[in-house]
Amino acid sequence: MLSYFKKQFHSFGYAFKGLRIMLRDYNVFIHIPASILALLLSFAFQINILEWISILSAICFVWITEILNTALEKLVDLVSPDRNKLAGQIKDLAASAVLIATIYAILVGIIIFGRKIQEFILLY
Repeated sequence: MLSYFKKQFHSFGYAFKGLRIMLRDYNVFIHIPASILALLLSFAFQINILEWISILSAICFVWITEILNTALEKLVDLVSPDRNKLAGQIKDLAASAVLIATIYAILVGIIIFGRKIQEFILLY
């Protein structure tokens, strides 16, 4: 029983190690400010629970796809260190998943905050 918990504890350690690796990726410097902005706007406009779920889901969707993209890029680099057309296509496909997630997150933000920002501007 103790070894089970020890294994679980170590698996969390590996997950946090993966997050540290991700935080060294240059794309994080786009995702962190965007995530913080979305959260600040959420608090500022006092969005409802469904809007919170949408915003948090969009943020997580982008981060998860970015993590998977980074993992795939590292795997492709390991398996195919030399330039290879198929390896490039795999990287491009993974990057397009992040692009789609990002577009989705932007649309969610526009839908939720667009009207609220417009109302705020008209109020002042």
